[in-house]
Amino acid sequence: MREHAGVTREELKHSAAVTVAVLLALGLMAAWSVLIPGVDAWENIVAAVIGSLRLTGPVAAAFAAWVALRKRRALRGRSLSTWRALKAPLAILVVVTGSFAATVLVLAIKTVLTEQAGRLSLSGLGMGMAGLALYSVVGWVAGWLLPYPFMPPVAGIACYGVFTWLAEGRPWADRLAPGTGEPYDLFQGLSGAAFLDQTLWLIGITAALLLGWAAVVTRQALVLACALLAVMAAGTGVARLLTDPKPAAAQAIAYSCQDWPITVCVHPGMRGGLTELGATFTKIASRLSGTPAAFTRVEQRPLGEPLKSASGLAAIHVPDLSAGFADEAAYAYIESLAAKCTDSPSDGYRDIVMAWLRGEPLPGGPLPEHQYAAAWFSGLSEPQRREWLRMFYNEFQSCRLSGTHFGGGPMASAVPASPTPIYPVYPTGMSPQSWQ
Repeated sequence: MREHAGVTREELKHSAAVTVAVLLALGLMAAWSVLIPGVDAWENIVAAVIGSLRLTGPVAAAFAAWVALRKRRALRGRSLSTWRALKAPLAILVVVTGSFAATVLVLAIKTVLTEQAGRLSLSGLGMGMAGLALYSVVGWVAGWLLPYPFMPPVAGIACYGVFTWLAEGRPWADRLAPGTGEPYDLFQGLSGAAFLDQTLWLIGITAALLLGWAAVVTRQALVLACALLAVMAAGTGVARLLTDPKPAAAQAIAYSCQDWPITVCVHPGMRGGLTELGATFTKIASRLSGTPAAFTRVEQRPLGEPLKSASGLAAIHVPDLSAGFADEAAYAYIESLAAKCTDSPSDGYRDIVMAWLRGEPLPGGPLPEHQYAAAWFSGLSEPQRREWLRMFYNEFQSCRLSGTHFGGGPMASAVPASPTPIYPVYPTGMSPQSWQ
């Protein structure tokens, strides 16, 4: 049985195989948790595999630290040539990046079986591999400098903490960690230029650490010069990352639409939600028909864009297609029609109208006037409620609703005559005299 610097080749091969299997399992599990539910888009796959680095990166660092401390103990202070010094860490990089490629391949096989929107970002995948390489080199250097049995788990935990802090830190800091930013919005797209800048930074700092370590171990001036060049490359990448603004605007999207009974348009990667969105928003459109908020088209917008009502158009946010996504989008849209009121009486009247638009039971509210208003409003038919909202829509939006708009006071006599009376139905137990 041949030995490689005190470690048997069989042991190294077995450890590498176990590491690949663990990284592949963790990568698939982590990527699956990052995937936007229900979205069929290549950008979703790329964002997911990059997001999986939060788990696979620390494991790769721990594995590299374990091999490094075993290697140093086996050498027992013997001198190394440049190639012999770099051979082991480079082999580790092949193992961990191979596991990343395997994760991408498994997800790609799944996605090619279905129609996918968007395109596969090769620069994003390259950035993910560069990020995993950085984790591994950090673990290798840590295991070599501190060859203690506790170092591998410490290296993994430390890498997880540092990179998580960077990813969740200030805007300039999260660009230094391999990631796409969270929450990820499909409308934002994936910037190939930003990924290339990140890749340059990650490869530069990885090469600087590895060559710097090799220069110390081998005492070769040429290796040190190469490390300095890598530092310059890393600095160039950081400068480009911090000076170039983040892509904030969404790229032009060719919507996927369903045209009946109303037109509903979403990101092509979310076309699986068209039927449910159409059914939910058709009910809302029928309640708003004939009012200033009437619409015949529903359109998904980027998450960062505020929802604003427009003539004939309902703008919505759909972050994913998880259970209840259509109801959540409908709730947010209805809430955007009128802001919450600062005083309790006005907000109580607003809640009555909001509950009707959402198709929920009308709330009685804590005040007697709210209970009376809810009972009076429940006695109206749907056409009468739509006519009521048409008349008092400005008051509804500006928090100026009061009891006079719900069957009492001078506003009751201000209702114009029509062939179909607006308030012909009185709540149960109330006479016309008490209604007036």
